[in-house]
Amino acid sequence: MDQANRLRDIVKQREQQSHRAPECRVITVTSGKGGVGKTSLTLNLAIELRKLDKRVVIIDADLGLSNIEVLAGIIPRNSFADVFHGKMKLTDALTEGPLQVKFLSGGAGLTGLAQLQEKQVSSVINGFSALDEIADIVLIDTGAGISRNVLNFILASKEIILVVTSEPTSIADAYAIIKSLKREAGAAHALKVVVNMVSHYNEGLDIFEKLNKVSEQFLGIKLELLGVVQTDISVPRAVKRQEPLSLCYPQSDSARSIENIALRLLNMQPKYNQVPNGITTFMVRLANNFRA
Repeated sequence: MDQANRLRDIVKQREQQSHRAPECRVITVTSGKGGVGKTSLTLNLAIELRKLDKRVVIIDADLGLSNIEVLAGIIPRNSFADVFHGKMKLTDALTEGPLQVKFLSGGAGLTGLAQLQEKQVSSVINGFSALDEIADIVLIDTGAGISRNVLNFILASKEIILVVTSEPTSIADAYAIIKSLKREAGAAHALKVVVNMVSHYNEGLDIFEKLNKVSEQFLGIKLELLGVVQTDISVPRAVKRQEPLSLCYPQSDSARSIENIALRLLNMQPKYNQVPNGITTFMVRLANNFRA
């Protein structure tokens, strides 16, 4: 039995032994720098989670670009701006993408929370609460880097996937994010690392171990290895086709690596235990961060 099958069996056993949580699981996907494949990972992770019968919503929180919709080959009819200005409910602003993964486009409007009155903020947050009913997992795709806007999204989430590659600048910038989290929030976040675009698994494992070693030694934060994604020719081919890798090349090395990440993610128990992690709690934290 291969690794994917073993993980799949564990997922089924846990789901049979426990009741479904009333709140969705909010996970922020980020990176220290651009060009590390963060958005592609987010999209294909959502696809793999859908294959495991999870209801997934992606919130595009990249305040400069909207690459999720480009990679998925879809044109959103609505965006968060429509919700922000009271034109429609949040659930109506969602765009359905491949394999029924839903998207909320236009994350730039979320920064406007800083300018809203308290009553308006409450209205926006209440609108987001509907996601707890329609999604099992919400993936927040942030911009790259360690800007204040990006940190606001990271700090609002209790679960973070940090994407890093073998490039020295990527590793250094990933460490800068961990350092910023330590400074502003202590060790209250569950930091999971995906090493992306490597030639083989051992290369990725070596990169993770080096990052984890300095994180533990100098910051007192132990990281979790969520997975290693090997690169192959199918990745740029999928980008050119504007189709998710996990749908057009499901048997590729990269897609199978992301499948294992999805399975492992479902088997990882969040460290925050009883701390609420639903979208409403996330939005309250986010609003407070932008209004601080």
